[in-house]
Parts: sequence; structure tokens; C-alpha cells
Amino acid sequence: MSWLEPDDEDDEPEFDEEDVRVRPNPKANRPRTKRRPKHTDATIARVLGVDRGRYTVLVDENLPTERPVSAVRARELRKTPIVTGDRARVVGDTSGDEGTLARIVGIEERTSLLRRSADDTDQVERVIVANADQMLIVVAAADPEPRPRLVDRYLVAALDAGIRPLLVVTKTDLADPSEFLAHFDGVDLEVFTSRQDDMPLERIGQALVGHSTVFVGHSGVGKSTLVNALVPTAGRATGDVNEVTGRGRHTSSSTVSLRYRGEGGTGWVIDTPGVRSFGLGHVDPANILAAFTDLAEIAEDCPRGCTHLPDAPDCAIVEAVAEGRLGPRGAARLDSLQRLLATFADR
Repeated sequence: MSWLEPDDEDDEPEFDEEDVRVRPNPKANRPRTKRRPKHTDATIARVLGVDRGRYTVLVDENLPTERPVSAVRARELRKTPIVTGDRARVVGDTSGDEGTLARIVGIEERTSLLRRSADDTDQVERVIVANADQMLIVVAAADPEPRPRLVDRYLVAALDAGIRPLLVVTKTDLADPSEFLAHFDGVDLEVFTSRQDDMPLERIGQALVGHSTVFVGHSGVGKSTLVNALVPTAGRATGDVNEVTGRGRHTSSSTVSLRYRGEGGTGWVIDTPGVRSFGLGHVDPANILAAFTDLAEIAEDCPRGCTHLPDAPDCAIVEAVAEGRLGPRGAARLDSLQRLLATFADR
């Protein structure tokens, strides 16, 4: 027995497509997919700098149509660090006209990557610059006082990244840098000295031609002054040393690539903010000794697995220093090496 009326059993229900209600996708008009376009038509551009999420990239480098373009990072690259010196794949409006915006959809394989960490025990690295092949370390002979152990750290980071190190000592009119430079005797390191009335711009410029060189240094050593002298259009802010603390004031707040133009050709100057510390938590400890080229040669006579620390048995470096074969600065060089090695031994 049915509860329906007899006439209702013969009626078929009528439905229409308009009766179906589908909840719209709140984020897009179609479902998201993990498949991404290949962007085979993307243009390769050099990343010159970044400011508040907007990247300045150079399109058609070294061509008559070379131009700077403003770009943003594609959503799929939100976890990928994009840094100065990167070779980026760019799509969208690459005309460079005012008000236009392109999009970075990928990063080409990097030839080098300079990194630092907050301290030696921090495994989280901060990428400074990509694709540099030289590092110009800038220190002052005085005001502020030179820090040889900080330079040692720069050297370790450079060697770890496969970057050739150079050294510029500024303000030599204030102090004689001979004692400081003696710390690096035996190191394969080209050195330039500079004073206020005699900056070796031509010599330094020759070393920059054909290279991508990242400038690093403690705040207040004259790095930005040197950059402005080499690249007159740079306009990098400069500052004085704090008379109370003896420390330099931070002036450059961002990393930026600038083109150097000299008589012998062009190159890239990458200016970075001044730092007072340079953590090496990301560095392979095996690469630390490589930065001390004079000690690395002697270490070839060490026993297998030698730690080169003070308690290492039959360490050839320790014996050479004890015998005076490394000169008056040998003990200081060994102390710098052992301080770094001890830090990594405790990790």
C-alpha cells in the first residue's frame, strides 16, 4: 500500500540544470592544478636588486635593446630565494615602460652562491649573492681597527663558494697596514692599498673587468665610498664611524648590482650592506683549511684524519709553528685556523 495518491504514482519528477546549485571556487574560476606552464618563451634577465618585493632585472644584457624591467616573483617561487646576481626567467611585459610589471617564473642554475649564517652554530643560511666569481674584501687600516679574524671568515666563505678573494685596505693615510697584512703572508691573495688622496681605482678596475665581484666589509671601512668612486652613478650612501663605539654606521641597506665601465671593458660590482659578523654555520669544515693556503701546504704532511687542533698528535702545522718555520706571524695564523676548526668540532 502506498502513501502516494494514485495520480502521483504516474507522474515523473521534472528536473532542470538550473535547479542544480554548485558552490563556486572562492579563489579562482577553475580548480587549481599542480601542472605549471613551461614558459618556453621566457626571457633570461639579470637580477640587479630587490626592494619591498619588487625586483629590478636587466633584459637583453649587452645588446642595444638592454633595459631595466620591474618584476615580481611568481606564486610557485614563493619558497625559492631570488637574490642579486641570479639569472631569472621572466615573462609578461618586459618592455620596461613606466607602470609595467613582468613576472619571474624561474631561476637558471647558479655557478656560485655566497652565503652566511647568523652564527657558527646556526645551520640556517642567508643567501647574499649568486653567480659572483670574485669577492673584494674591504678593510680599513684604522678607524675602525682592522679585524684579521673577520677577514679569515670572509676567505673561508669565498673558498667554500668557489669565489676568488681580493683585499683592499683603505685609510692607509691614518695607519700603516703592514702589521695587519703580515697576518696573511703566504695566502694567495691580491692586495690593494688605498688612501684618501690616492685611491688605486685603475688597478682595482682592471681586476673587475670581465668579472662579477661582490664587495664585502665591516661597516665604516669605506666600502661605499670605493663603490661610488668606481661607479660614479652608484649614489651609494656613505657614513662616518661612531666616535663613542668606534664602530661604523650602517649606510647601505640592500644588495645591488652596478655595472663598472673601465678602459679595459666592463664588469659587475655587487655592493652589500656592511656586517659586523659573518657566521659560517653552512660551511663544509673541510673547506676551512683551504682558506689558509700557507698552512694547507704544510698540512699535507699531517697524519690521516688530523684535526690540526692544539691536542692533535704529530700535527705538521703545530710542529712548524713551534719550530718557528712560519715566521713571527705563524702562531697567529694557526690560532685563527684552530678557532674556526674548534667551533665546527663542537657542532
